[in-house]
Amino acid sequence: MIHRKSGNILDGLEDPLSRVVELLRPAMSISKMVEAGGRWRVERHDMSNPFYCAIVEGACRIEVTERPSAVTLTAGDFILIPDLHGFTMTSETPPEAKRPGRPLTIEPGRVRLGPETDPVEMRALVGHCRFQAPARDLLVSLLPEMIRISGHERLMALVPVIHEETRASRPGRELILERLLEVLLIEALRSGPAAEMPPGLLRGLSDPRLATALQHIHSDAGGEISVAGLAKQAGMSRSGFFETFRKEIGRAPMDYVTGWRMAIAKTLLRQGGLTNAEIAHRIGYGSASAFGMAFLRHEKISPGAYAVAHDR
Repeated sequence: MIHRKSGNILDGLEDPLSRVVELLRPAMSISKMVEAGGRWRVERHDMSNPFYCAIVEGACRIEVTERPSAVTLTAGDFILIPDLHGFTMTSETPPEAKRPGRPLTIEPGRVRLGPETDPVEMRALVGHCRFQAPARDLLVSLLPEMIRISGHERLMALVPVIHEETRASRPGRELILERLLEVLLIEALRSGPAAEMPPGLLRGLSDPRLATALQHIHSDAGGEISVAGLAKQAGMSRSGFFETFRKEIGRAPMDYVTGWRMAIAKTLLRQGGLTNAEIAHRIGYGSASAFGMAFLRHEKISPGAYAVAHDR
């Protein structure tokens, strides 16, 4: 579980993955049990949010917008897409007509796909959530486009708990859901085959040398960070570290550091209560003016203007 202390987002987080999930601030939107039988098709192309699906029984095919081919999911499969823009989901044998069918709502949180006269052949728990992070795009870019995990008992047990909590109206519901989603994200992200993923945070963490450097970046954003210092911590030459980091993470070391510092800065600016000088100190800039220039260069807006634009 992720712990927070004194309202400071830099406290109490033990590793880079926890820190990224903490800043993402996941919140639940929709959770539903999908039941389907016969030949069916459902499409969504108006999305821009995280999506997960756990196949409880049977099988289906899912084709994600901008991905080259469809994926067949079977019982025990879990799929997580941190930034889903559209998808087509069908029965294993799609219907001849390309026109999607309309889901039938059986009861709140439970829908039916396919001809009502056909027996149910597939059951899946589907969830849509949202990331409330000010630096959402930057943080999502550190994650893989899609993770598919098979036979993971902890994940498959966690999804029904989230579904049950979503349907209930009990005290503390929002806080419980936020924590459950954090656990779901961390469990899914750390369970995938990181070495086989595209460049990003998880692939970097799978290399013990880069993991040491990433740990330092995420645990001490306000400290003095340099390529030479990170290379020394990783036990690598400066040039070797630079090239390996860029290859595995997908960006140069100091570009990554700057992006991470700006993600923290945007969160602190939206929280309010700190001066630019205090924020500068927390994220490694020597003065308010140095922080202001770096923020303006990175975000194309001054810290003050950003804070006013996002004032709650």
